[in-house]
Amino acid sequence: MKKLFNKWDHISLVKRIIMGLIIGVVLAVTIPDIAQPITILGSLFVGALKGIAPLLVFFLVMTAISQHKSGHKTNMKTIIVLYLLGTFLSGLVAVSASFMFPVNLTLVTGAEGFSAPSGIGEVLKTLLLNLVDNPINALASANYLGILAWALVLGLALKNTQDTTKTMMKNVSDAVSKVVRWIISFAPFGIMGLVFDAIATSGLSTLVSYGNLLLVLIGCMCFVALVVNPILVFGCTHQNPYPLVFKCLKDSGITAFFTRSSAANIPVNIELCEELNLDKDTYTVSIPLGATINMAGAAVTISVMTLAAVHTLGIQVDIPTAIILSVLSAVCACGASGVAGGSLLIIPLACSLFGIPSEIAMQVVGVGFVVGVLQDSCETALNSSTDLLFTASAEYMKIRKEGQKNTKRQLSLEKNSI
Repeated sequence: MKKLFNKWDHISLVKRIIMGLIIGVVLAVTIPDIAQPITILGSLFVGALKGIAPLLVFFLVMTAISQHKSGHKTNMKTIIVLYLLGTFLSGLVAVSASFMFPVNLTLVTGAEGFSAPSGIGEVLKTLLLNLVDNPINALASANYLGILAWALVLGLALKNTQDTTKTMMKNVSDAVSKVVRWIISFAPFGIMGLVFDAIATSGLSTLVSYGNLLLVLIGCMCFVALVVNPILVFGCTHQNPYPLVFKCLKDSGITAFFTRSSAANIPVNIELCEELNLDKDTYTVSIPLGATINMAGAAVTISVMTLAAVHTLGIQVDIPTAIILSVLSAVCACGASGVAGGSLLIIPLACSLFGIPSEIAMQVVGVGFVVGVLQDSCETALNSSTDLLFTASAEYMKIRKEGQKNTKRQLSLEKNSI
């Protein structure tokens, strides 16, 4: 059994996931009734990820902050600017694409039982209240904003504790990370169950009927990943950005696509940061932070779905309103994790900009749940791979600037010696 497990573990995770994906599709198309019990594999996989991810973020951030050495410079300012700028530009790309390729929806129900925020004030209020949520409740309800806030506070409070305490915290953090890796190693079985359930329940024809919407959504995310992000990376590094972009998409984006959880993909991103020899004091904070506020994919989803509703109803949109929508989608995307239902439930708020009643807006949310099989996977892949990409870019920019300073200093010394 151990030999069999070792052989399984040595096969590339991506190859194993593709195998699970293919088997899930074949079973759903051929023997859906007989293979129905395998849906429990998808539920177990998602449940395990949801259960361990909050603990992972909490211990990683708290440990990183407590062990940070005073006076050691990090690149957090640059990374946060990249996170916010990337999210805003993603919303702008989505708005532009929706004007060039307008989508009409066949509105459906399917969002009953969900409540959307009534205004931007409510979103910001929820965001702030989630920051000071009871830490135990934040962990239990997967409130990542609250988890992040308390981890930062406790990490600062523990900075002056004994080394043995810090060692224990690091051991706990490493143990939780290892558990997440174990869960992800069983991703092929979870993916098989999830894909089977999605196809057996909704059918391939359901996704095909929303083909135009999916093309705009996924097309925008691909444009952000392959055009917008490389431009931002080039601005930081002044080098060809695509080797780094493709590495992040391949090594981080693919696993995030199938796990559909930025938080669960944190250990993968941290391993890749180690592989790239990045500053540990920076990436142990920036990667968990990015899983919470770096939401380029969510900004795309909010903008595209909102403007699809606008075009369906024949509402005219001027440029200033479109720009406001880009800003709104960026702000709300950053706080999406603090709103029950994530980015989809921000859609009614964005729809209110155009006077669309909540009854119709919630039907658009229902469409979002239908296409979520692909939309959410692509959204997570973009979000998670960008966390790694921007962290690495900020590090390389710091190295480039230090190199320029050293070169100028050397030239100055040579000139003085002459």
